[in-house]
Amino acid sequence: MNKTIRRASVFALLLVFALLLRATWVQFYEGQALADDSDNRRNAIETYSSPLGNIIVAGKSITGSARTTGSDLKYKRTYQDGELYAAVTGYASQAYAPTQLEGIYADLLNGTDSRLKSVMDTVTNQRAEPGNVVTTIDPAVQKAGYDALGDKKGAAVAIDPKTGQILAVVSTPSYDPSSLTDANTAGSAWKKLNKDSDKPLTNRALRQPVAPGSTFKLVVAAAALEDGLYSSVDEHTDSPDPYTLPGTVTKLENENRSAPCENASIRVALRYSCNNVFAKMAHDLGQDKLRAMAEKFGFNDKEQDVPVRAYTSVYPSDMNESSTALTGIGQFDVTATPLQMAMVSAAIANDGKLVSPHMVAQLTNSGGDVLKDYDDDTSTEQIISSDTAEQLQSAMQTVVEDGTGTNARIDGVTVGGKTGTAQHGENNSETPYAWFTSYAKSGDKEVAVAVLVEQSNAARSEVSGNGLAAPVAKAMMEAAVKN
Repeated sequence: MNKTIRRASVFALLLVFALLLRATWVQFYEGQALADDSDNRRNAIETYSSPLGNIIVAGKSITGSARTTGSDLKYKRTYQDGELYAAVTGYASQAYAPTQLEGIYADLLNGTDSRLKSVMDTVTNQRAEPGNVVTTIDPAVQKAGYDALGDKKGAAVAIDPKTGQILAVVSTPSYDPSSLTDANTAGSAWKKLNKDSDKPLTNRALRQPVAPGSTFKLVVAAAALEDGLYSSVDEHTDSPDPYTLPGTVTKLENENRSAPCENASIRVALRYSCNNVFAKMAHDLGQDKLRAMAEKFGFNDKEQDVPVRAYTSVYPSDMNESSTALTGIGQFDVTATPLQMAMVSAAIANDGKLVSPHMVAQLTNSGGDVLKDYDDDTSTEQIISSDTAEQLQSAMQTVVEDGTGTNARIDGVTVGGKTGTAQHGENNSETPYAWFTSYAKSGDKEVAVAVLVEQSNAARSEVSGNGLAAPVAKAMMEAAVKN
């Protein structure tokens, strides 16, 4: 054979082998990655080729699917009371990645979860019938919180202290997830929502930690009692009024200048929300002991899944003495979500035991068979002694009965709470945050609630936890224990 022809033949053969090798690589190694690529429209076509599974509240679907026209995406997601439940469901969109429960359980809801496949589905490689997500949300508590917040910018979370079930997750202003489901109209809705200065897409209940203000005093009080710094909530403290922040000449004043805060007991200090008592207490305990207690309640947990990943609530480190004192009143760099502050009240109400919070009870297949039961998968930890918890319950009841939280009173129901007004902005230039964290008990029914009002129409001088947040908590607690 001619030498040139032989070389050309060998080269051509090598090219054929290279093509075969590349085809094999793409088919067997890169095939799945290409199939899973978010830019692969075949995925969207497959996902929306039939109705999705549903998210369930109190036995009823709050989601659905509707047939489309003029599109290769045959179905789109629909929502019942979309604005009411947006902080729970998130959205499933033909144009954007799903969020919240829609995102976490996308495979279950579109039928690709391997747990849904029957033997025949596996043999034929067919997509299974989609499953459903059964939530722990109580519609009465959810609606009570949503209606009570109204046009205020804020959030609320309600938890059953004994089970850890999240009964409500409310964030306002909200949005209608249905506006984002159709690929033909989602773009304009997305732009409008993202340009809105009130940030309706932000889940303030789970994913926007802010300064908790005086609600954090419960954590400080728990640390002081557990450490033995004070033996009871009725023992007088060593607390000058006003209190000069250590290492500075700055005097920390109390909101109520006439309140009996000098050397006040924990009960009296919670009742009047005495800054001097808890700032001094934080300094005396030191940041390490306070951080350890805060972390028992859930602060600094970077993997707080309910199952939506909540943003981390922070108790800071490496502070000087004056900064440590300021953390005692929930300021400096302390931040918390409403979920976190509801967990604080839930643990206190549950005799010191913190049950892992969750807003999904079960995952089921299309026939209702349970694939996973989250209610059986909770963890419970005794984070403070029952004695400390009982003393704090009593002190919180004093706050509601005869202190700064009277707007949370409910006839015939045992209610305990703590107000908070947190500074916001440089030199407190922005409207303060109004907080209320609480619990209610009536017979065998219990609930813990935390409310944050970030912005309202109230004048700055009228912004308070009792005035703005406590009525919201009251409405939610009534709905939970009087149903």
